[in-house]
Amino acid sequence: MACGFRRSIACQLSRVLDLPPENLIKSISAVPISRKEEVADFQLSVDSLLENNNDHSRPDIQIQAMRLAEKLKCDTVVSEISTGQGTVNFKINRELLTKTVLQQVIEDGSKYGLKSELFSGLPQKKIVVEFSSPNVAKKFHVGHLRSTIIGNFIANLKEALGHQVTRINYLGDWGMQFGLLGTGFQLFGYEEKLQSNPLQHLFEVYVQVNKEAADNKNVAKSAHEFFQRLELGDAQALALWRKFRDLSIDEYIRIYKRLGVHFDEYSGESFYREKSQEVLKLLDSKGLLQKTIKGTAVVDLSGNGDPSSVCTVMRSDGTSLYATRDIAAAIDRMEKYNFDEMIYVLRFGLLGEKGHNG
Repeated sequence: MACGFRRSIACQLSRVLDLPPENLIKSISAVPISRKEEVADFQLSVDSLLENNNDHSRPDIQIQAMRLAEKLKCDTVVSEISTGQGTVNFKINRELLTKTVLQQVIEDGSKYGLKSELFSGLPQKKIVVEFSSPNVAKKFHVGHLRSTIIGNFIANLKEALGHQVTRINYLGDWGMQFGLLGTGFQLFGYEEKLQSNPLQHLFEVYVQVNKEAADNKNVAKSAHEFFQRLELGDAQALALWRKFRDLSIDEYIRIYKRLGVHFDEYSGESFYREKSQEVLKLLDSKGLLQKTIKGTAVVDLSGNGDPSSVCTVMRSDGTSLYATRDIAAAIDRMEKYNFDEMIYVLRFGLLGEKGHNG
């Protein structure tokens, strides 16, 4: 639709400038809709028509725009022509615009807007979009909803443009919080409550054990030991963790179904708990891994010793962190999908850092 109007404007400009319409179309851009008074629907950048931009001062460009506008005439398509800062502005006949838009919507249906010639030359890419990513055993809150809606929109948009899109829900299903949760459930959990309302009961247990761990070093120690058991593959600890994970995912799937959202792959931090050791070896082989006095392993992201740019990738006891597992996930996805682009859609509050804190 917009391309039809753009081509009509280009044809009129072609007659005045003695240039092929094809050479002019890309210089004519749609003007974003604004709440302010409508100035134009399309505009031509005069600067883009000049061969040597550096040889023309702003006043000269403005004069060029005014002279060009004087040579153009309104017709059945263009109802108004004006000039801006180095631009010639075109306003489309409102009756024609309304009829054309409605007719195009009826004809194209869900494909409306995708037949633009501006998209025809776009190279098709393999794109991975990671979004939603709630924490297992925690409620699905508004922050996750934001990531889910925006991520789904981005994935839909990329697919509509012809790209091969893989949607991944990377669950926060591993980490020290499961040491706390495992210990907490052993102290304060009830099987009946877990089955009747899993996310609510696990949330209550998590809040309670956090308070206890803050005041009682033995509880904190037990939580740490429980996570160590998970990392070492202890059968009893893993069985309890799987129960928490499965019950949580069932609840999330119910929510996604209501939202009309789907995923091509459900994965999580737990998938990469073993591969995190490979990441540490890789970083070490490249000379990037540094040991601290406390026994932790870090990577200096700044390259010049800036302490604010250090990323911890291993605890002093040898267990992995989120960053370690996230690196492993990125490497695995590249090997699996050979993507051209990977998009992370984070919940509000995690901009600038990738992690599962909520």
